[in-house]
Amino acid sequence: MVPLSFAGQDFVIVDRAALYWPREKALFVADLHFEKASWYARGGQMLPPYDSAATLDRLERALDACGATSLWCLGDNFHDSDGAARLDPALADRLERLSRQIALHWITGNHDSALERGFGGQVVEEADFRGLALRHKAESCRSVPELSGHFHPRIRLRLRGRTVSRPCFVACSDRLILPAFGALTGGLDADNPAILSVMGPGPCAIVATESTALRFDLQKTAEIRR
Repeated sequence: MVPLSFAGQDFVIVDRAALYWPREKALFVADLHFEKASWYARGGQMLPPYDSAATLDRLERALDACGATSLWCLGDNFHDSDGAARLDPALADRLERLSRQIALHWITGNHDSALERGFGGQVVEEADFRGLALRHKAESCRSVPELSGHFHPRIRLRLRGRTVSRPCFVACSDRLILPAFGALTGGLDADNPAILSVMGPGPCAIVATESTALRFDLQKTAEIRR
């Protein structure tokens, strides 16, 4: 786990893509995309049907590692709003048990905007939590600090003659975009105009290593990749 300061608060990055707030014992994740493989299977593109189990395993490990008492899932929790109905009953039972152990909150995203079943948790479009705005997609103008997901940010760097790609957080002074946590999620370059358009001055990409959080100025990464 790696410390990260944002908006005057001390957070911890857990498993490279989750964000833990020790003061509130709250864990934040984005873009789980449960049942993505089964969504593709309906269209004839067969993928190994283990993505939901792998994502839930990872999520439970992250919760165990930090000891959170609440979990906030920042949208696109399922790959589509019908995904909750396709979830294996054994995995659904695990989510139900989880909701009895911690406070579980599902913020809906563009993929699962019509999500109804919360597996014992609360389903909301967005939330204000202890001075943080929680939503799926960042807004370009906010009066309070904001956590979001949606973009699946990754950073690509040219190092020692080869290109390295890693999931990353994207931050400015009052907005923090989380990387995707799900097993079958791709990524968008952190310096893509779609991401930069919702960020304030001085945006940076943050990559967690085993011991520290590396920051990269997103105004310079295009030059580094060349």
